[in-house]
Amino acid sequence: MEQRSILAAYAHPDDEAFGSGGTLAKYAQSGAQVTLVCATRGEVGEISDPALATPENLGQVREQEMLNAAQALGVSDVRFLDYRDSGMAGTDDNHNPAAFVNVPAEEVVERLVRIIREVRPQVVVTFDPNGGYGHPDHIAIHQHTVAAFHLAGDPERYPEAGPVWQPARLFYNAIPRSTFLAMRDRLVAAGEDTSMFDRIEENGMGWPDDQIQAQLDVSGTVGAKWQSLMAHRTQFGENNMFRRFPEDEVQRMMSQEHFVLAWPQPTEGFKLSDLFEGVA
Repeated sequence: MEQRSILAAYAHPDDEAFGSGGTLAKYAQSGAQVTLVCATRGEVGEISDPALATPENLGQVREQEMLNAAQALGVSDVRFLDYRDSGMAGTDDNHNPAAFVNVPAEEVVERLVRIIREVRPQVVVTFDPNGGYGHPDHIAIHQHTVAAFHLAGDPERYPEAGPVWQPARLFYNAIPRSTFLAMRDRLVAAGEDTSMFDRIEENGMGWPDDQIQAQLDVSGTVGAKWQSLMAHRTQFGENNMFRRFPEDEVQRMMSQEHFVLAWPQPTEGFKLSDLFEGVA
């Protein structure tokens, strides 16, 4: 097999660290080529500490935070698509003509096809169809990445985008529903607010445990994952949910990462211990 290569496509700086940071670090340490694509710079995200950024320079600050986070993971190939953050669902930012959700799909898909054909990954990872929790940009990058995954190997589409390349597997990184429930129970025990977890299924949070095909032990790189998360300083202030738990407890929770095999369609009971397992 050629050098192992994995491409992960997300919407905002910090998305990469949550669901697959340990996995990306693990493969980077093993010598695989790891490419990280980010659609926006998170320009309309919250600012945990006003001393760190302003609304006017937040995109620039978050870009540097992501580069620092990628360095913590051992990832050197970071590609920004340069689109504007669309904001949370139902906000005025959704209607900005420059927002990622308003960019024609054909434009984004072609750009992703170019990157896939250049990098030639065997494995592609992105959000699940609900984008984890319904963020418009998360859903958009999911849709565009899925389309690009399938079209990158079609010689009749985007012939000017380089020699065709068909990745072998497409995964959605997923957090099991049981993980969200366990976090809610832990917050209840600590007397903390659990409102964001109280309607997990209604909000589409968490993937059914029995529909996850790959569970990776990333305990060997969870320290790098934690450093990556902490590099996103504007997003992870003292009031962040993950800062409410002892650090060692959070790292234990984060030491397993989960993936759904979206393509090829898995047979019932199919399980993997490595995203490249069986890839020729």
